[in-house]
Amino acid sequence: MVYPAAVRLFQERGIDIHEVQRSVSAKRNGEGIEIDLLVVNEVDVIAIECKSNLSIDDVNEHLQRLEKLKRVLPAYLNKNVMGAVTGMVIPENVGQYAYKKGLFIIGQTGEQLVIRNDEKFKAKVW
Repeated sequence: MVYPAAVRLFQERGIDIHEVQRSVSAKRNGEGIEIDLLVVNEVDVIAIECKSNLSIDDVNEHLQRLEKLKRVLPAYLNKNVMGAVTGMVIPENVGQYAYKKGLFIIGQTGEQLVIRNDEKFKAKVW
């Protein structure tokens, strides 16, 4: 569900998207990374973690991925790397935690997905 919505969701936030890559995995210098979705433009990369039931552990694991993304995927060294998490179920405390950590939160509202972060939100850039 996230793949077809990703372009629309980030364009609504003023982030133009040119590529969407699914199931990105890479290994370099003994480190590995797996990312469910990468949305990319000339300046920005947003790594999206997709879960059915998002937990704080999932958020923490994604933050670790974001910390090493540029080392493992050096093609993105000169880009602004941001993160997003999504889930069919996002407990309120988990959403608040992800927000405080600077991640976009993508959740379901009725039949469609929305970015739940308010307009004041400033994404953390790695």
